[in-house]
Order: sequence, then C-alpha cells, then structure tokens
Amino acid sequence: TADGGHEASRSVLPDGLPTDALPTDALPDDGLAPDGLPDRDYKSIKSTHNPETQLDILYPALATVAAYLIGSLSFAVIVSKLMGLNDPRTYGSKNPGATNVLRSGSKAAAIVTLVLDALKGFVPVFAVQRFGQAYGLGDGTLACVAFAAFIGHLYPVFFKFKGGKGVATAAGVIFGVHWLLGLACIASFGIILFFSRYVSLASIAAAAFAPFYYLFGDRAAWYTSKTVLLAIFLIALLLAYRHRENIERLFKGTESKLGGS
Repeated sequence: TADGGHEASRSVLPDGLPTDALPTDALPDDGLAPDGLPDRDYKSIKSTHNPETQLDILYPALATVAAYLIGSLSFAVIVSKLMGLNDPRTYGSKNPGATNVLRSGSKAAAIVTLVLDALKGFVPVFAVQRFGQAYGLGDGTLACVAFAAFIGHLYPVFFKFKGGKGVATAAGVIFGVHWLLGLACIASFGIILFFSRYVSLASIAAAAFAPFYYLFGDRAAWYTSKTVLLAIFLIALLLAYRHRENIERLFKGTESKLGGS
C-alpha cells in the first residue's frame, strides 16, 4: 500500500474470490482442489467447514466433561444426608469417602457409598468402551474420560473442589478399562491388606501396580494404549499424593491398622 503497510496474505480463487468467501457446498468431494487454489488451503477450508470434523472435537469434549461432572458427585456426602447421618467432612478424617462414612457407625451407608463411588468411575469408562466407537470415540477419549472421572472425585465442582482420596473411583475406572485388570488390582489390594492390615498401604500399592499390569497384559488380554497407560499412571500418582499424610504416618509407625484400636 501507499503508506508502507501491507495487508495479510489471503489465498484467492482463480477469479480473485477470497477462499473464505467460497460457499461450503461449492467445495467438491472428490478430494481435488479447484484450479489455482493451493491444496493445503483447500484442505483447511474443507476441514473447517466439515460437520464431521467438528463432531470429532465435540463428542470427546462432551464425554470428558460429563465424566468429570459424574465424578464430582460426592456420594459420601449425598448418602449420609439422605440417611440422616452427619456430614463425613465434619468428623473422623474429614474425608468424604466410604472409610470415613463407616466411622459414623452405619455399615449400610458405607457400603452404598463405596459402590456408588466405584460406579461413577466405572460407568463413564465402560460407556466409552461399549458405545463410543459409533461416535468416533477412541483411546484418547477413553483416557480423558477415565482421568476426568477420577479428578471429579478428588476435586468435585459441586462440593467446593474438596473431595475424597479416590480409591473406590480409581478401582471403578480400572474395571472399566478391563475387568481382568480390575481383578489383578483387587487381588493385590487384598493380599497386601491381609499381610499388613494397612488399608492405605494396600490402596497405594494396588494403584501403583495398575500401570505395570496394564503393560504386562498387552496382546494377552488387551491391546495397550499409550494414552490410557498415561491416564492410569497419573491416577496412581494422584492417589498416592492424596494419601501423603497416610504415607507419613506409615513411616512413623502411627498409621491405624484395619481392626486396630
């Protein structure tokens, strides 16, 4: 231009029509760009205006958000309120989880809490496994959904981001990935609990074993996905972090044992 400025470069069609003015229904479906239009620009236009491409982004995002919201349902608080019990955030360890609900004296409430916390990890992951392919949801979405459900339990949006330690929800997620993987982790939990009597130690160890079990099962029981492996590893890491006070007590020898006083 005369004042020394310049306009941003714009790809144009043969007759001088800017590419962003090209009607989407005028784009041919044969994979060939119109004469004079660079192939890379043509593909960009097709991708931007392709409804299927937009859904490829929308469906995984919706699944991930839904998993987080489901994970954010703090059933320890909900079940306690429905059963007329005190808020588990006000007594014991102040952790909204099944173990602390048990301290209220209601085994029924603790069991219901445990089952529901596990289901909110299992259901979103299983749903993607079972129905996701029809919506283009692959391993990447599965990993995001698994991690989102777990994060929802730890940092629930409905309860001021103050959640539990995630053991039951992590177990649900693992079972959702594959039932054999879940059984392997539950078996590890049971064995360690039997010999040590420390619930916290058994929980941390079982979660730590999960990524290794997932790797070892590759091509034998399932096909390992790197994104799912990463999600399982991050879940194990965060679960250990949420048990940091328990870990300190374990080293000090002051951690309570199952059935102990």
